[in-house]
Amino acid sequence: MQNLSLACYACDPALSRGRRYPEPAAPTRTDYQRDRDRIVHSSGFRRLVYKTQVFLNHEGDLFRTRLTHSLEVAQLGRSIARSLRINEDLVEAISLAHDLGHTPFGHAGQDALNGCMQAHGGFEHNLQSLRVVDHLEERYPDYDGINLTFETREGVLKHCSQANAQRLEAQEPGGVGARFLRKEQPGLEAQLCNLADEIAYNAHDIDDGVRSGLLTLAQLADVPLFDQYRRVAQAEHPHLAGAAMERRLLYETIRRMLSAQVYDVIDATSAALASAAPRSVADVRAAEALVNFSAPMRAQSSELKRFLFKNLYRHPQVVETTGRAQRVVTELFAAYEAEPREMKARFTRRALEGEASARARAVADFIAGMTDRFAVREHERLTGLCLLG
Repeated sequence: MQNLSLACYACDPALSRGRRYPEPAAPTRTDYQRDRDRIVHSSGFRRLVYKTQVFLNHEGDLFRTRLTHSLEVAQLGRSIARSLRINEDLVEAISLAHDLGHTPFGHAGQDALNGCMQAHGGFEHNLQSLRVVDHLEERYPDYDGINLTFETREGVLKHCSQANAQRLEAQEPGGVGARFLRKEQPGLEAQLCNLADEIAYNAHDIDDGVRSGLLTLAQLADVPLFDQYRRVAQAEHPHLAGAAMERRLLYETIRRMLSAQVYDVIDATSAALASAAPRSVADVRAAEALVNFSAPMRAQSSELKRFLFKNLYRHPQVVETTGRAQRVVTELFAAYEAEPREMKARFTRRALEGEASARARAVADFIAGMTDRFAVREHERLTGLCLLG
């Protein structure tokens, strides 16, 4: 029965495509609420508190981690979902799970692990997030993984190469890999999580960049998406002028920027839905992407991303640190591949029982699940070197 509080194009848990292993319904929670709860209680979710967003875990207590980022994505996603009358619980579940497959040391670790795995199919963090919830979590007596619904799993796998989609399709015909082969869209909830992810990291990377001293408000004057709200905030609150009030000005500017982006997504998506007039989730899948910024906001967001890439992610201090982080991952991979018994027992068993690619994948799974600080300790144990911390 359709939930009348949801739009006809929203994902309704009563109409879910279900779980890989059928289970009876819970008496007090919908299937998407159960997904959210399983994610929150997973080991992978707890590890996110010690995984890098931009700044490594030891560099400061107040910088974002993968965990705080995921919470911010969920908060933004739920706010937008409510206005669009799509499923808030599903948005929250996807948001909280979308980074479970990220390696230690952020994108630096991901790039290093992908390099190590080139002869064995590469490494994609979105696919790894799916591996975590489908295979690597060990919480239930009769199956691996945490047995999430199709819709949550689909949202977790937001990007996927053609080769990996074909492998997924062979394992699960018509499953989460199929849409990449059919060139279809996911549900609106998954589309929204992609955009909420972008909104969240652009905003908090500005905050962390200024907090770190690598970015200044003077530099951000060249970014229209930020500076227009800084000028308005300063005009309305003249006492925010001066260095002593810079942090309050930064917070107020980011708050206004976030609000503007949220309202823009609601307005642009509402217009796209009115034009496409989908009557079901199937109609959403067959359409072009419907959750979007307006064209002006998309242009401004893209300009902000270019600024952050040039001035923060490629800042010499960040590059120097991430270079050492990549060395940690690369040397850990080589050490475990040469001697799998150095890993935890269940990864050792997989590595020793399989051929070369299976051994490499077991090593990649072990490293991808590490927190920053555990990877540093393991590297020091195996090599005698302390490159970070």
